[in-house]
Amino acid sequence: MEYTPDAAWLTQVVSAAASDQQGAGNLLRTVIVVGVLGSVFLGWFLLRGYKRDD
Repeated sequence: MEYTPDAAWLTQVVSAAASDQQGAGNLLRTVIVVGVLGSVFLGWFLLRGYKRDD
């Protein structure tokens, strides 16, 4: 297996997700997954402030 620097790998992933051959399906799926995970993380972060150790 050939070593690929991080920047080249990231560029390759972005270009594959945005290429016309694959359509918007993979890009939209990625945006939805990141949005859901971000919402869960934000909810956890905000709700942990209400926890009391009484």
